[in-house]
Amino acid sequence: MKVLDAILMMGTGLLDKFDFGCQVGEHTGWAVVEAGSESAARNMVPAFVRNKARIVEVSKFTPQQIRGAHK
Repeated sequence: MKVLDAILMMGTGLLDKFDFGCQVGEHTGWAVVEAGSESAARNMVPAFVRNKARIVEVSKFTPQQIRGAHK
């Protein structure tokens, strides 16, 4: 609840970016955000759990990229 309260205090716009597994016993949150850097993304996590956050840059693939990877 402490993390949920902290995210809510950071703004409802940020809360909308998070999905949580709490209701099925997985007390973890995931968010897909746009940020200019890893540190900017990390700062979107409440300070008291920031050191536990795992920041991963993700990307989309086009059908052409997938086909090209098979060559």
